[in-house]
Amino acid sequence: MDNSILNKYKAVIGLEVHCQLLTLSKIYSADSTAYGSPPNTNVGVISLAHPGTLPRLNKRVVELAIRMGFACNSEISRHQIFDRKNYFYPDLPKGYQITQDRTPVCKEGFVAITTKSGRKNIELQKIHIEEDAGKSMHQENGSATQVDFNRAGVPLIEIVTKPVISTAEDAGAFLSEVRKLVRYLDICDGNMEEGSLRCDANVSVMPMGSTVLGRKVEVKNMNSVRNVQKAIEYEIERQVTLLERGEGILSETRTFNAGDGKTYGMRTKEELNDYRYFPDPDLSPLEVSDEWLAQIRSGMPALPEQLFQKFVAEYSLSAYDAGVLTETKELASYFEQVCRHTRNFKAASNWVMGPVKSYLNDQGILANKCPVSGQALADLIGLIDKGQINFSTASQKVFPEMILNPAMEPIVIARELNLLQESDLDSILPIVEEVIKEFPLKVEEFRNGKRGIMRMFMGEVMKRSKGKADPKIATELLEKKLIES
Repeated sequence: MDNSILNKYKAVIGLEVHCQLLTLSKIYSADSTAYGSPPNTNVGVISLAHPGTLPRLNKRVVELAIRMGFACNSEISRHQIFDRKNYFYPDLPKGYQITQDRTPVCKEGFVAITTKSGRKNIELQKIHIEEDAGKSMHQENGSATQVDFNRAGVPLIEIVTKPVISTAEDAGAFLSEVRKLVRYLDICDGNMEEGSLRCDANVSVMPMGSTVLGRKVEVKNMNSVRNVQKAIEYEIERQVTLLERGEGILSETRTFNAGDGKTYGMRTKEELNDYRYFPDPDLSPLEVSDEWLAQIRSGMPALPEQLFQKFVAEYSLSAYDAGVLTETKELASYFEQVCRHTRNFKAASNWVMGPVKSYLNDQGILANKCPVSGQALADLIGLIDKGQINFSTASQKVFPEMILNPAMEPIVIARELNLLQESDLDSILPIVEEVIKEFPLKVEEFRNGKRGIMRMFMGEVMKRSKGKADPKIATELLEKKLIES
C-alpha cells in the first residue's frame, strides 16, 4: 500500500504478553511444570478441579512477579485479591481461571525501548498473576480434538501495555526488551517457540487528528518477535484498506498465518466480555509486607540498562558495543569475567563480539557454556598486547585450539604450534633484506611515492616468516631499508 494512504491514519496498538514463570510446581498445586512431559502426566486433583479440592498459592510465583514489577518501575500492590474469571473452553478444567482483576500484583510502570527513531518508554497498564489453561490439539482431518492438561495451572504473569504503541517496530522492540528482562531476572526462559512467552496484539486504526479510537482487533498465535511485527503490519494495512473502501472494521479475534503473512478471522468479539469476575472464595487475600519487598529487592540481579551504563562508563565502550554485550545476561557476565583479568577492555569487547560470539552462534549455545574461560581469553589478549602473537594468528589458530583443549594455556598452545612472533632484529632483518633484493622494481615504485606498496612488502615478510615476525619491528626495518636502498 502507498505510504501516502497509510500516513492518513494512526495505528493504536496494545500488547498483552504472557510469561510462564520458572517455578518447579504449579501456581496452586504441587504438580510439576516440566515442559515436554507425556500428555496428562503433570496433573492432579487440584489442577483437574476435582470436587472438594482447595488451591494453595505458590509463594515463589508472587516473588517472581514482583521482580518483574521492580524491573518495570511499577507500583507493587500491598493488598491483593485473586479472582475467578468465568468462561468455558475445553482445556479449562474448572470452567473458570483464577487471575487478578481489581488488584494486579503490579500497577502501571514502563519498559524503555530503543529503535531507529530513538529512545522511549512504553507505559504499562498492569502486570497480573494468573494460571495457564491446558492445550487443545486439533487433528488434521478435523474429526476430533485432544486435550492435554499438563499446562493447566502453570503460573503466568500477563504484562499489559497501555494503547500507546503506534508502529510494528516499537511493538517488536517492546517484546524483545520484555524477553530480555525476564531472562535477566530468571523468571521465564522467554522461549516463544515452546509457548513459554506468548504475545497477543490489539490493533486499531483511526484517521490522523481524530480522537475517536477505531474498532479493536485482537491478533493471536504469534510465536516470534518478527511474526508479531509482520502481523501488526498486515493488520494495519488491512484495516486501512477497509476504511478507504468505506467499509467498517469487525471487532474480532484473528489468527496470524506465518506462511503467507496474513491474519484470518477466528471469532467475533463482544463489545464487553462478561467474565463475571468475583473474588475466589478459596484463596485468602494476600498481604505484601515491607520486609518481604526488601528481601525480594535485595535479590534483584543487575539489569540490562544498568550493565549498559556500566560498560560505557567503566569500560569506555561505545553505545553499540555495550548494546551487543548486554543482549543476554550470559554474554554480559562472560565479558565481565574477561575484564577481571585484563585492562584492555576494548580488545575484550572485540573478542567477545567477534570470535567468541561467532562460535556461540555456530554451536547454538549461550556464553556460560563457552569452553574458553574469561581468564584464558584475557591471557590470549595479553599475548597480543605483548607482541608475542598477532590477532589474526590468535583468532584463526590459537583460539580454535583453546576450544578443543580448554585446560591448555594460550602461551603453551602458541609455543607448541610454533606461532610465537620473533621480535629480535637478527632474525627479522635477513628476511627483510631478502624481500627487498627480490623486488627491485617495487622498491623503485616505493621510492617514487607509491607508499601503499608497503603492504605487499609486509605481506611477503610475514609469509616468509610464517607469521612469526613482529609486525611493528618488521615495518620499521622495511621502511629503513627501503629508504636506504
